[in-house]
Amino acid sequence: MSHPSVILHLGLGSFHRAHQAVYLQALHDLGDESWVLAGANIRADMQAVEAALIAQNGVYHVETVTPAGVRAYQEIRSIRHVIPWEEGLAGLIAYGARPEVKIISFTVTEAGYYLTPQHKLDLNFADLVSDLEQGTMLTIYGALAAILHARMRADAGKVTLLSCDNLRSNGERFHEGFAEFLYRRGDEQLLSWLKTHTTTPACMVDRITPRPLPDVAERVRAACGGNDQCPVMGEDFIQWVIEDDFAAGRPAWEKVGAELVASVQPYEEAKIRLLNAQHSTIAWAGTLAGYLFIHEGTLDQDVRGFAYDYVTNDVLPVLEPSPINLAAYRDKVLERFSNAYIRDTNQRVAADGYSKIPGWVTPTIRQRFAAAAGIESVAMIPALFFLFLQDWAAGKLPFEYQDQAMDEASVRAMLEGPLPLLAFCRDIVLFGDLAGDARLEAAIGRAYERAVAWRASR
Repeated sequence: MSHPSVILHLGLGSFHRAHQAVYLQALHDLGDESWVLAGANIRADMQAVEAALIAQNGVYHVETVTPAGVRAYQEIRSIRHVIPWEEGLAGLIAYGARPEVKIISFTVTEAGYYLTPQHKLDLNFADLVSDLEQGTMLTIYGALAAILHARMRADAGKVTLLSCDNLRSNGERFHEGFAEFLYRRGDEQLLSWLKTHTTTPACMVDRITPRPLPDVAERVRAACGGNDQCPVMGEDFIQWVIEDDFAAGRPAWEKVGAELVASVQPYEEAKIRLLNAQHSTIAWAGTLAGYLFIHEGTLDQDVRGFAYDYVTNDVLPVLEPSPINLAAYRDKVLERFSNAYIRDTNQRVAADGYSKIPGWVTPTIRQRFAAAAGIESVAMIPALFFLFLQDWAAGKLPFEYQDQAMDEASVRAMLEGPLPLLAFCRDIVLFGDLAGDARLEAAIGRAYERAVAWRASR
């Protein structure tokens, strides 16, 4: 019997284990075990999860819950090997050079690609500069360069590099970032090998997966027995749309509900603008309204209204016509966000605004301007984010805000300056070529006044 092919996944967080690993388990449940998963992390911040997975031979449980509160449990056994993190990533590099590894996938979050709005590497980040100049492996680029060099030396064959993050055109943008990384390093040999031995398909992933609280393990124990130290939980909804462009084969994901398509673009635009952007809007506005959880803000008429109006007034006109019923998709998204049993936190969803505004919101503003249309509804999102940042700078947030793409010192200086909102509207990181546009400044200024009045009235 031949050995199974391997998907090596970088980033053993909750999302991967509640999404890609679940799809592969579904194939295994049909009797198709021709592909298995191996998993690793490129940073040292998840060693407790790694240790638990290793102790459990990669086996764990997923708890799902519907908006009506119906819970279900599934044992996941598709991760067959967990590579423990170590300084220098020697074990990961050696594993990645194995010929049976046919796909290397990753979830590093949008900010983990270190890309500017112009799709170039943002060299303001120390980890990226360290990888470029010192040969460290602190970023996805540095880690993959080391793995692929070992693969090239071992003549291990072609491999697909599959981004599973909420980055628009994630396959293309990852490829551009990685190619620029290798070019800046002067790594012409690997750059040439990359062109002939890899593909980088795009994909759109969707499932709400909050960080699991201790009560998840308690419910898993009660429902399934045993003592799972690393269960995950998520909503019952799940979706995966994948560009069918693989260098060395792939699992038959279409047999278990994934959609293999020629172009992911219309699906990802709908997801990024109708789901991701609404999610962040509700997190920022909900926090300003005094809530801690996404469902609380979604069930608040005002907060929900900000998200609903943004989609209805400004997004639908620029995305239609679409192969997707966008109005129905909008309503389904808000129904999912209202799931009180998920207990998804504003803290998780509010993170990384400096990546989310340029990726998820600014494109709608740009298209509305191109159509000579107003931006009153979409302007509310950056206005709410600015008000959120003011609370952050004043120490008024009820949680620690994390933002990989934000230059904290510069943002604090901006907020302490004489015209902070104007400086915010002129931030190239957030608004790209629209920074300083008089129409943008006026619309966000009006939206900010409405946001301040709204919060004061509560």
